[in-house]
Amino acid sequence: MKHWRLLDLSQDAGAKQMAIDEAILRARIKNQVPNTLRFYTWAPPAITVGFFQDIEEEVDIEKVKKQGVDIVRRYTGGGAVFHNKEITYSLALTEKETSRDVVKSYEKICAGLIEGLKMLGLKASFSPINDILANGKKISGNAQTRKEGVILQHGTILLDVEVEKMFSLLKVPDEKIKDKLIKNVKERVTSLKRETNGNLSAEEIKQALTKGFEKVFGISFIQSGLIAEEIKTADRLYKEKYLSDAWNYQRKI
Repeated sequence: MKHWRLLDLSQDAGAKQMAIDEAILRARIKNQVPNTLRFYTWAPPAITVGFFQDIEEEVDIEKVKKQGVDIVRRYTGGGAVFHNKEITYSLALTEKETSRDVVKSYEKICAGLIEGLKMLGLKASFSPINDILANGKKISGNAQTRKEGVILQHGTILLDVEVEKMFSLLKVPDEKIKDKLIKNVKERVTSLKRETNGNLSAEEIKQALTKGFEKVFGISFIQSGLIAEEIKTADRLYKEKYLSDAWNYQRKI
């Protein structure tokens, strides 16, 4: 049986979490580490924007800073996301473990999360391109990037939904549109709190999701930590890249 690495649940600032994800990706490309799954949370809360987005177009920067919320650009694509009451996972693995086809790879990786959610009693399913539904409503959004044959995919499992808070921090051109968007999201999005009456601990969620990945990929996890090279790379990326205006505010094309 293949053994992959599992990193324990960690809590840190958004820029640091993004730096760690990229450091793991780089180490996996160099074959310094095995395929790696990790879980983390955000302190303080943060907004991440996708690789190709313009922060100034997407986020009310002044309001975000006044409320002590971080802003950081992700290494992956997709839209702006408010991270607070959630558990986030990231998985770095070689393409040969899944597929070069983007949708098929999302489906395979998300299958691990779906199996975990089923163990927690949810009726979960995949919704292309990159969402997971629970009882027909979105509970997880996911994003990925690929480099030199390695996929980095990360995504959220919502513990609770903060729709008004999210839209208060994002830019919406018209208040009437904002009201409609809030109503629409409330109808389409759910959370573990809503689906399980909020009785699950972070450790229970992590264990179930871990077992889900083991089942789908036919592997077992060995819990470990970051290697020295990853720690060094993450620290450099955190300071020089993910905290920098050059990375965060310059739109990528």
